[in-house]
Amino acid sequence: MLRAGVLGPLSLVVDGQDRTPTAPKPRQLIAFLVLNANRVVRASECITELWGAHPPKTALSTLQTYVLCTRQLLRGATGDHGHVLITRNQGYQLDLEPRASDRLRFEHLARLGREASAAGNPARASLLLGAALAVWRGPALADVPSGALSSAHVVELEEARQGVLEWRIEADLRLGRHRELLPELSALADRHPTHENVQAQYMLALHRSGRRPEALGVFQRLHCRLGDAFGIEPVPRLRRLYEAIDANDPSLTAPAA
Repeated sequence: MLRAGVLGPLSLVVDGQDRTPTAPKPRQLIAFLVLNANRVVRASECITELWGAHPPKTALSTLQTYVLCTRQLLRGATGDHGHVLITRNQGYQLDLEPRASDRLRFEHLARLGREASAAGNPARASLLLGAALAVWRGPALADVPSGALSSAHVVELEEARQGVLEWRIEADLRLGRHRELLPELSALADRHPTHENVQAQYMLALHRSGRRPEALGVFQRLHCRLGDAFGIEPVPRLRRLYEAIDANDPSLTAPAA
């Protein structure tokens, strides 16, 4: 069994044994291949990732050595998984099944969760989106320096993680779990003081928990922060939520738990 992980520290496990290399460049290469699993990355892209705009003259031969070492790492006690790293079209492709890659598992569960939400099944959506978030072990590639090409992947992954978290909270709000969400939303609101969707979810959870003045205060603080930092006002949707909370609009009543 082969498992490769990038949603946290880099991890390469082959037949139950940790085969994650310790040398920096091989770690960068494996991380780059896992991030681009199931698609060809040209040798020139690998060189740019590892050495930037000024690679050494020996870059290509050194890269080939790293690829050979990676194939050796993929040889496990019960089978040789080296075949999953293919040389193709002047580049390399790491073929991974969804169960072998934490990134692919995360994306699969997140997609199913969003589909369940769109189908009006918040209970299933919450379960699936929570399972997607549980795949993460920490910040993406926390112990591998991002190269020129992988840095964009890491940013996209963190944004996807935040998006899935907001979808899961939205599903929980639809299930009437506003009181249980308050500690989590309070921490998120502190961590993202100008994130309008997070602040909106916190406002709604506070209001539904009988803490209307605090919900209104969240909006007022956000209004000041956005004005001071960016010279803008909250989006109209947030203004409407504020006005509905201020008027104690019955449409905001929490669903039955």
